[in-house]
Amino acid sequence: MDDLFNNDALPVHVGIIMDGNGRWAKKRNLLRTNGHTEGLKRAKEIAKAASDIGLKFLTFYVFSTENWKRTEQEVGFLMNLIHSYLLKEFDFCKYNNVRVRMLGDKSRLPENVRKDINQIEKDTENLTGLTICLAINYGGRDEIIRGVKKLIAEGKTESEISEESISKSFDVPELPDVDLLIRTGGEKRLSNFLMWHSAYAELLFSDTLWPDYYKEEFFKDIGEFQKRSRRFGAVPV
Repeated sequence: MDDLFNNDALPVHVGIIMDGNGRWAKKRNLLRTNGHTEGLKRAKEIAKAASDIGLKFLTFYVFSTENWKRTEQEVGFLMNLIHSYLLKEFDFCKYNNVRVRMLGDKSRLPENVRKDINQIEKDTENLTGLTICLAINYGGRDEIIRGVKKLIAEGKTESEISEESISKSFDVPELPDVDLLIRTGGEKRLSNFLMWHSAYAELLFSDTLWPDYYKEEFFKDIGEFQKRSRRFGAVPV
């Protein structure tokens, strides 16, 4: 891996829009659900790779607030996939020192999924390695709206509203800004993912469908990130 990127200059937070599961399945004359199952395997591989190289935060876009528009069958399958996956992965998290957090509005999720999320968050809360954030029923605009409503409910005054206070009102207050945002599947848009956190993210769009996005490409993308000059609005001297 040393020839692919500089281990001493890793991004702190990588966000991934895992796009292309359905198209991957269609190309193979399989059901879309087969693509989601294969995509789950790839997420685990990338999570392990991220942990191995020492990343601090990795956020997967699992299910957006807009994904409820999909067929009832597909939504049901995705919810069951989340339910069957989460608690089974405690040993993986414990072995790799991985903490799990959720981004998104839990209120609309099935009760068993909410229970699973709460349990895995509790079970891993003291682990100190990679933090994996699962964005489930998540929308960037929705998170901002919910955060502002929280500040209003707390009675914050105008003078108390700042970037810092808004950031602390979000689902995972300690989540830092995104350094590298990767989208697979060939589409070139953010799709309401981490809108606040990605203000100065480096964007990288891959044509690879998510189930074919292996750790070798992930490492190459990190290497590409490290070649970029990040000025955050300043003019280079």
